[in-house]
Amino acid sequence: MVVIWVSAMKRLLLLLCATLSVALCVAKKPAEHRIMSANIRITGLEADEVDGRRWDDRKRYMIDIIRSYKPDVVMMQEVIYDSYAYCKQQLKEYYAFGFEGPEMDPYTEGYHLIGKNVIFLRKSRYEIVSAGCYWLSDDPTMAGSISWNTNRARHANWVRVVDKKTGKQLRLIDIHLDHKSKEAKLNQAKMIVREAAQYQDSFPQIICADMNSRKYEEQVVHFTTNGWTDCYDALHNGVEFGHTAHAFEGINRPQRPGKGRIDYILTKGAAKALSCEVITDHKGNMYPSDHYFMLARIVIE
Repeated sequence: MVVIWVSAMKRLLLLLCATLSVALCVAKKPAEHRIMSANIRITGLEADEVDGRRWDDRKRYMIDIIRSYKPDVVMMQEVIYDSYAYCKQQLKEYYAFGFEGPEMDPYTEGYHLIGKNVIFLRKSRYEIVSAGCYWLSDDPTMAGSISWNTNRARHANWVRVVDKKTGKQLRLIDIHLDHKSKEAKLNQAKMIVREAAQYQDSFPQIICADMNSRKYEEQVVHFTTNGWTDCYDALHNGVEFGHTAHAFEGINRPQRPGKGRIDYILTKGAAKALSCEVITDHKGNMYPSDHYFMLARIVIE
C-alpha cells in the first residue's frame, strides 16, 4: 500500500513539475514587436496621374493594408504634407514623430528637396523616452543641409522608447538614403553606423530604411560588417526577394540583372528578428505604394 502511495506521489510531483516548467516558459516568452517599414510614395507627381496610382486613389487602401498587419511600429519614408496629415488623422492610435520640426522646406506643396521619415508608434504599447533628428551631411545639426553630392537633403529620425509590456527599452531609427550619389549613400551609411555605435553593443536598435541600394553594395555592407543584421537576408538564407521598389507593377516588373530589394529592416544588439517578410498585397492593379512594405517580428533578448 505504501509503495502504491509513494508511486502516486511521484507521478503527482512529476506532473506538477511539468506544469510549472510550462508555466515558466510561457511567462519568460519575450514580447514581440511588429515592425513595419513603408515607403508610401511621394504625392503629386505627374507620373502618378494614372488610375490607381494617385494618392487619393490608393490612400485608403494603404491604411487598410497597414492596419491589417497590426504593426506596433510603422516607419514611413517619403512623407510630405498631405500624406502626413492623412496618415496622422487615420492612425490615431499611434503617436507620430518626425514630420514637425525646423521649417527647412520652403514649399508646402509637391516634393522638392525633402521627404520626411515619420515614425508611428502604438500609444498603448510604448512610452517615448527621448527622440531626435540629425541630417546626413557634414553639418548634421543644420536642418536641410546637403553634402557629398546628394540629390536632396536626407535625415535620420529616431525614438527611444519603453515597452509598456516588459519595461525594456529599445531604439528605432528611420532612414532613406540618397537615390543617385554613391558617394552620398556611403557617407550617409557611415554616419548612421557611427552615431548608433555610441550605444552599448547590447542595446537593442532597429532600423527601417529605403537604402536605394542592394545588399551587396558597399553602403549596405557597411551596416552588416558593423554589427547590424539584415533581417530578411538572415532569415531567408541569403535568397533574395526581388524588387521591393516595383513601380506599381508588382511582380510584373522586369527583373533586371543587378537589381532587387532596396528596402530593409536591420537589427543590432539584443533585438532579434523571428520573421521578416515582404508584403505583396494588392487589389487588382491597385497597390498601396510603388514599394512593397516589409514586416518583421522582433524580440528583445
